[in-house]
Amino acid sequence: MKRTSQILILTAALTMLAGEARADLYTFTTINVPGAAWTNVNGINDAGQIVGTYQDASFNSHGFLGVGGVLTTVDQPGASSTNVNGINNSGQIVGWGSPTPGVQASGGGFLDVGGVFTTVSLPGAGYTYPNGISNNGQIVGYYGGTPGPHGFLDVGGVFTTINAPGAWSTIAWGVNNAGSVVGYYRDTSGPHGFLDVGGVFTTVDVPGAYYTGVHGINDAGQIVGDYDSGNGVHGFLDVGGVLTTVDVPGAHWTTINGINDSGQIVGYYYDDVNGPGPTYGFLATPVSAVPEPSSLTISVVAIALVLAIKLRFFR
Repeated sequence: MKRTSQILILTAALTMLAGEARADLYTFTTINVPGAAWTNVNGINDAGQIVGTYQDASFNSHGFLGVGGVLTTVDQPGASSTNVNGINNSGQIVGWGSPTPGVQASGGGFLDVGGVFTTVSLPGAGYTYPNGISNNGQIVGYYGGTPGPHGFLDVGGVFTTINAPGAWSTIAWGVNNAGSVVGYYRDTSGPHGFLDVGGVFTTVDVPGAYYTGVHGINDAGQIVGDYDSGNGVHGFLDVGGVLTTVDVPGAHWTTINGINDSGQIVGYYYDDVNGPGPTYGFLATPVSAVPEPSSLTISVVAIALVLAIKLRFFR
């Protein structure tokens, strides 16, 4: 199932024009761990608690938990590098650690419940990396395989592999309480975002982009991610197929990693137009409700449908 059919390509492309670069919809707050070389924010729950990863002066990465503006380091016991990726409303945290700095494939996944760490590991996998956790404890991520990597859904220790049809690699990033999973996959045509609802995959491609990645989903089904169309990387919000570009003001690169049920989004950005520089985390809070399709968008859809009917009956 592919969202970018011939008719929908026209509709979505024009819809993007109607909702392009809507930074005015949010109030942005930069989040930097003091003394860190870079900071990424990866997840947020409905209480506004955030999690992410930062790098210290020794080039080791550490996870962190942010509660009410207070940032606390989260390190997996025995790991020299820790990455924290997701948090649910109970404060349960998922991520992965590595005993060897900079060697991703040597790492292992974990679930952190109030400082008590439990290993999350798919039997026989070279590595297991959790990225997201729902409020009812479902965990998603990816694991090493051949070819790979492959996505997974972990429900109470029972793992289900997630592979997008025709893909040679699949990475799951987010999951909501209904078990809808988002992420991205790669096939012979490149990287694409996806939404997996009960094993039915829908490709999520931003029109004109050669890369689309989906990283987060809330219980309303709103999804977030990033895309690259050749003029920098941009964040986006997808509400029922209506795509809105959301960029940190002044940033050359914006990646959105998570969204909660209030529509708050988190991610990271950098503002060096000459190339990647230090990344900064951010929290963006909606100024008002998440935008519904505007009258312009509705008109665009109507025009696209008329054109589709003409193409069908007069070709």
